[in-house]
Amino acid sequence: MATESPATRRVQVAEHPRLLKLKEMFNSKFGSIPKFYVRAPGRVNIIGEHIDYCGYSVLPMAVEQDVLIAVEPVKTYALQLANTNPLYPDFSTSANNIQIDKTKPLWHNYFLCGLKGIQEHFGLSNLTGMNCLVDGNIPPSSGLSSSSALVCCAGLVTLTVLGRNLSKLLAKYKSLQWDKVLRLEEVQAKLGISLEEMLLVTEDALHPEPYNPEEICRCLGISLEELRTQILSPNTQDVLIFKLYQRAKHVYSEAARALQFKKICEEAPENMVQLLGELMNQSHMSCRDMYECSCPELDQLVDICRKFGAQGSRLTGAGWGGCTVSIVPADKLPSFLANVHKAYYQRSDGSLAPEKQSLFATKPGGGALVFLEA
Repeated sequence: MATESPATRRVQVAEHPRLLKLKEMFNSKFGSIPKFYVRAPGRVNIIGEHIDYCGYSVLPMAVEQDVLIAVEPVKTYALQLANTNPLYPDFSTSANNIQIDKTKPLWHNYFLCGLKGIQEHFGLSNLTGMNCLVDGNIPPSSGLSSSSALVCCAGLVTLTVLGRNLSKLLAKYKSLQWDKVLRLEEVQAKLGISLEEMLLVTEDALHPEPYNPEEICRCLGISLEELRTQILSPNTQDVLIFKLYQRAKHVYSEAARALQFKKICEEAPENMVQLLGELMNQSHMSCRDMYECSCPELDQLVDICRKFGAQGSRLTGAGWGGCTVSIVPADKLPSFLANVHKAYYQRSDGSLAPEKQSLFATKPGGGALVFLEA
């Protein structure tokens, strides 16, 4: 493939079975052929869980699984969405009257979010209509960002239809101001100390026993009403127990692990895989014990993965279910996959668990792209 721009490639569709099949299905569905294709990958968070909204960096990796959309702009304002998976029904609406029902997480709403996000952020109007056929091979509801990939695809579809340059538009983006939100990273920045020192501050300033609202109010010198309305979010206003020590300890230690992971990758010592695996294991223990975002099934899967050859294994994504990510030497991969499949998915009577199997190996994948037919 020859690269036409950082986000665009020309391809011979006939040489790519999945694109060719998508093209044929598009023609069968809409009676025409796509003008271009857009791809966005799923992603797995290698390390750095529940620290991004506290102001710290995480270490994600694009996986090979992705969402593909075949697109044809049309001269009307009609937006028609279809999916190669029959479980996801067709949808149509006006491109200039996007209504998103927040109470129903239907598949097409994720596409609409990407389109509407671009439309609103850049003040666009009179959007042209389009026919879109979506195909995805990211396991749904697995913590691998299948919905985010669809949103990203929709945004890139919208920009491409409009003929705008993605990098120039994104360069105009201004970060949200967090003046009224004191994140954990800001505490560290204001103190001007290291993450390791912040862990010591956490030990000194907070006690391991849970806090109740009254104690927090006494510490801050505020009323319960001020706590509820000025500090707590709407979904936490009725919480009666706050594990401040545990949550802060997780965030600062996990942020330090993410930086250490990056450093090891850059320096590439001989025992690099072992060191990275140890950090992933520590991350899972912290997510399980300090942040309490694991569950028995995830803990069991992590133990099984380590038992059968993973150098490191941990939950990934928000947690409380979802999936795990493991680092496995290539020569151990076949036996690892077979043994984990048998140990986790196969029941004692020899039958497979009814839930959909989602055990797979992947290397780092590429980023979002627009494909034009050569």
